[in-house]
Amino acid sequence: MHRICLTLPTDRACSATIAAVGEEAAHAARHFGVEVHLLILDSCDERTVADHARTVAALPEAEHVVVHHLDEAAQRDFLRGAIRRAALPAPDRVLGLMLPDDVSYGACTNRAFLIAAALGCRSVHRRDSDSRYQRLDGRPVFPVDQELTSLGRRAADAAAGVSEVALAPGLASRTVSMVGASFIGELSVDIGEIQELDKDVYHDVVSLWAPGHWSPERKRELVEESFRGAGLLPFTGDHSTLTVVDPMRVDMCNVSFHRDVYERLPLPPATATIGSDYFLLHAVHDAGLPGVLHNRHIENYYTGERRTHAGFLAYQTRFVKFLLSMLHFHHVYDRMAEAGPALLDDGRLDPAVVAGFLAESVRLDPAENERRLDTVRTAYGRLGGKYAEFARAVTAGRQRLLDEARRDIEDFVLLIECWRALVGAARDTDVRSAAR
Repeated sequence: MHRICLTLPTDRACSATIAAVGEEAAHAARHFGVEVHLLILDSCDERTVADHARTVAALPEAEHVVVHHLDEAAQRDFLRGAIRRAALPAPDRVLGLMLPDDVSYGACTNRAFLIAAALGCRSVHRRDSDSRYQRLDGRPVFPVDQELTSLGRRAADAAAGVSEVALAPGLASRTVSMVGASFIGELSVDIGEIQELDKDVYHDVVSLWAPGHWSPERKRELVEESFRGAGLLPFTGDHSTLTVVDPMRVDMCNVSFHRDVYERLPLPPATATIGSDYFLLHAVHDAGLPGVLHNRHIENYYTGERRTHAGFLAYQTRFVKFLLSMLHFHHVYDRMAEAGPALLDDGRLDPAVVAGFLAESVRLDPAENERRLDTVRTAYGRLGGKYAEFARAVTAGRQRLLDEARRDIEDFVLLIECWRALVGAARDTDVRSAAR
């Protein structure tokens, strides 16, 4: 019986989501003959962790479902054990990259990857605490149905289980390495208010996601497409495509990876940066690894914390840091696209090649990022109020933001260099003793 890891990282109260993901875990075990390890990585305060523990305890018992609810202390214990076994030269720094003090979308997923390896899982299926399942005829629409139909199979064999095939014949012998979909509902990035206040400012800010050399037309197209997911139309029936999946069509609240992907390459551990967990989507695409794109989209919504003043400032900082990260990642994406099959070593991602591209990007001229910050300052200043306040904060922290964008890439290179040893050590590190 294969083991899979269905994971929910969270730093907010989400008992309803835990119950819903628990239902998906039971559904997967019942219908696909797998052992599901439901992994809740809980970075909440002590009171919320206790509330979540009661929700976990109340989950209906389900055959072949094992629940692991790990608070940060338990996660840290596991990581220290794995890092010690890996005999890494900078153990404290690596621990900080895996479990930083600040929010890191990449780091929380990297922890899930390592724990999945420790549990002997062949795949990781990620969900988010600020999303929920659609329903059809009163029943939840679980992405895991599409994921387990194809993930880990040879593409030629998976073809019979999808609606259509758009894959080059030469890739048919490769493994389906990723299955994913997107979301419906609110924008994935909390900038809808900017669009309502001033469409020109919205364009100026969102277009900073693009490489600096793009034409105005290409930037307009990117702005129109960005952060909208699959739109607003609800699920009415299944459609799936076996293909090399476009990273723009998948969201990390609704994705699954085969272990040949995440045991080879981690995600960027950057803190306070949205989008830091999307790197593997690009790596899988550029390497020509088959995937399945389906339409069991998850519904995205905003939690109340984002509506507080502190939440607003924190989220806008994450957005700006995402824009600055693009200086480096666009370079790496271009190099990976050029490399194509050279990204693979015996059919799997070659981390050394990717690390080399990242190291190149550290040496890029930061002038493009300086222009990005100038645009943010001007654009947000035009909106006034809390946005002008944020613009002043960006100006005050300008050099720090520039330095952090470069240092985040250096940290990613270090983690890639440690990853093989960490994964190997994780397989010999006990998780169950740390479960809550």
